[in-house]
Amino acid sequence: MAERSEEVKLLGMWASPFSRRVEIALTLKGLPYEFSEQDIANKSPLLLQSNPVHKMIPVLLHNGKPISESLVILEYIDDTWQHNQILPQDPYDKAIARFWARFVDEQIYVTAMKVVGKVGEERDAAVEATRDLLKLMEKELVGKDFLGGESLGFVDIVATLVAFWLMRTEEVVGVKVVPVEMFPEIHRWVKNLLDVDVIKKCIPPEGEHLNYIRARMDSLKLKSV
Repeated sequence: MAERSEEVKLLGMWASPFSRRVEIALTLKGLPYEFSEQDIANKSPLLLQSNPVHKMIPVLLHNGKPISESLVILEYIDDTWQHNQILPQDPYDKAIARFWARFVDEQIYVTAMKVVGKVGEERDAAVEATRDLLKLMEKELVGKDFLGGESLGFVDIVATLVAFWLMRTEEVVGVKVVPVEMFPEIHRWVKNLLDVDVIKKCIPPEGEHLNYIRARMDSLKLKSV
């Protein structure tokens, strides 16, 4: 359990879904923290010192001690500040939540990145592969308001990557990866997310975010519309 007087600082980047998920967790806990915007093209000495292995955001600094990788950070936050629990308390339910969180990051995100990075037939194949993975998420949402059940939880926070990165990226790419007629449960879930004040507060503004995605794709010489 954390003590009352402490320093919490997040090294992040405003458009990063991995950084934003940490902001959601901190806000859900009602924790005051300092946000330090990082330039991922010109990494700060503090970031390099705090995460010498991956040299990536996000990094949480708690009383000067660095914790890296967003999934690890989310669990650290939940273990340290035990009010407003994010993870289920039942060991089985917790294991399942961890499984789906890793599925989002290691399967959906990795595959969806190919939609952004490819063109033509390769992009079409990446779209189909991403949809195949999303169908599993769609099935998991049947009969639930959230992936965590009746309220926002760990997997929902992780899967905001789908709602507010992938589903915005498709507007820029010009390919509907998550059409409502194919994924009605995911679209219903996104609407439920937008009814949560913490989510509305912590997601990046859509117009500004879309402009960033377009500029990022242009800088990487990727094809957008």
